[in-house]
Amino acid sequence: MSPIVLFSFVFGYFLLLLAVAWYTSKNATNDSFFIGNKNSNWMLVAFGMVGTSLSGVTFVSVPGTVGSAGFGYYQVVLGYFIGYFVIAFVLLPLYYRMNLTSIYRFLEDRFGVVSYKTGALFFIISRTLGATARMYLVINVLQLFILNQLGISFVLTAFIILLLILLYTFEGGVKTIVYTDTLQTSFMLGGLILCIIVIMQKMDMGLGETFAQLSAGGYTRVINTDVNSSGFFLKQILGGAFITITMTGLDQEMMQKNISVKRLVDSQKNVLTLATTLLVVNILFLLLGGLLTLFAQKNQLTLAGDDLFPTIALGNYLSAGMGVIFIIALISALFPSADGALTAMTSSFCIDMLGMQKDTHTSDARKRRIRLTVHLSFAVLFFLCVLGFKWIDDKSIIDVILKLAGYTYGPLLGMFAFGMFTKREVRDSMVIWICLASPLLVLGLDMINNAEWFVGKLGLEGNTAQAMLTLSEQVFSGFKIGIEILIINGLLTFAGMFLISKKPKLQ
Repeated sequence: MSPIVLFSFVFGYFLLLLAVAWYTSKNATNDSFFIGNKNSNWMLVAFGMVGTSLSGVTFVSVPGTVGSAGFGYYQVVLGYFIGYFVIAFVLLPLYYRMNLTSIYRFLEDRFGVVSYKTGALFFIISRTLGATARMYLVINVLQLFILNQLGISFVLTAFIILLLILLYTFEGGVKTIVYTDTLQTSFMLGGLILCIIVIMQKMDMGLGETFAQLSAGGYTRVINTDVNSSGFFLKQILGGAFITITMTGLDQEMMQKNISVKRLVDSQKNVLTLATTLLVVNILFLLLGGLLTLFAQKNQLTLAGDDLFPTIALGNYLSAGMGVIFIIALISALFPSADGALTAMTSSFCIDMLGMQKDTHTSDARKRRIRLTVHLSFAVLFFLCVLGFKWIDDKSIIDVILKLAGYTYGPLLGMFAFGMFTKREVRDSMVIWICLASPLLVLGLDMINNAEWFVGKLGLEGNTAQAMLTLSEQVFSGFKIGIEILIINGLLTFAGMFLISKKPKLQ
């Protein structure tokens, strides 16, 4: 299909989002922006959060993993399911009991102001890197298959997309994205199902035959029993659970939507509905990946990773309509994660860093101007980070995102765990140094464990490269650390906080 025609569909989709944003942001206030006036419908929030949880990375990267790892990613999904129960019955009751707008207020109440701002800072770093990595993946697909042919540069593409996201989140914030995320999730899931049907028809296979062929090729395997592998099932399930607890339960963006629901019981319904839905949706993504793998083999295509789905969908292998479905579904997968992250970081910075919610002296008009300035500033930061991911350019961006989560969410995990499960008092001024030291220690450990990757990315040669590779083999003997690096980081933070703590004074 002509790139101009595809671009026209993309532009029309943007106009629809802007229309929804205009309607939902009428008479919006700061409370509307931050927590949707605490009046969001839990069913809309639950459905919209499916899109936020999946993102364009799931849409492109998860199908691309089937060729090399079969359905092994589902081990992580099972871990996600466990993590959502912890959020529903441990974290949400805490947040509602404290009537929080920012979940990091818990850290202030428990430890002090420095801990509170440290938690907010790590959230901002985490979401900036995670959201922009997801954005990079989708923008790169649009660039390679549409915009390069129109003579539009990657820089201009990133700028325009961020500008459009900025436009429809500028006023309404959470009040708007609850509705736009619902719309976008509908398009994404509809596109996913249509893609599966089209490819099955193209290959003249039914569902039973599809699974039979996938099973014969060894692609339906889920459980990895290799203890040394980064994909070992205990690592994946446990890592998946903690990723959900941190990337959802300790994440202001995700919890901002949950606590915008009026009652705790409805917020819990939201989380459990989301958990169950993701079990089904991820099976569909893996099924799609299996179909794409079989299709590539049948047509003698040497494709893998993030290249698999876009190349088949936008090449001359399927119908022109399939290209449109893929592009709209891909953009629909991008925006719920990008718009929510931009809004949540604005909220966190205004409330947590600037203390806007406590400020009774500044007028509402001036607060609004500050909020809009912060929102614009984060959009610029997003733009710079997306350009930065051009350097990494990994073939499976989902691995990069999970790796980054291990570094940046680990301190949040350690801080919240120490606050919830101990009664010890910490030296608040020292907390930020513990939270900075822990990821640095983990980085050193990871550089030794994954020496080959770091040697390649850093361009190391000679004695330095050989020394790293030798040390890796001597220390780990082939054992690979996977997504459990998040747990290691959290434990280091917890241990560090214990060292700067003391028993509480007797009342």
